Amino acid sequence: MKKDLKRLLTVLATNIRRLRKDKQLSQEGLAELTGLHRTYVGAVERAERNVTLSTLTSFARALNTSVPDLLLDEGR
Repeated sequence: MKKDLKRLLTVLATNIRRLRKDKQLSQEGLAELTGLHRTYVGAVERAERNVTLSTLTSFARALNTSVPDLLLDEGR
């Protein structure tokens, strides 16, 4: 189970970082859009934090995407 969770957190981190950079946003800019702290955004992008559904929704809204797309493993 832990291995699956780590993989999912890594996929989420990769997708958030990619979408943020595509939109030319800094971590601080994304934090402002989501209402989260910049250090928390950084920790999510490093797959160090397990996020809630409401946080996933905030990221999806700020990045103009859907929650399922944030969790989609495009590397597979």
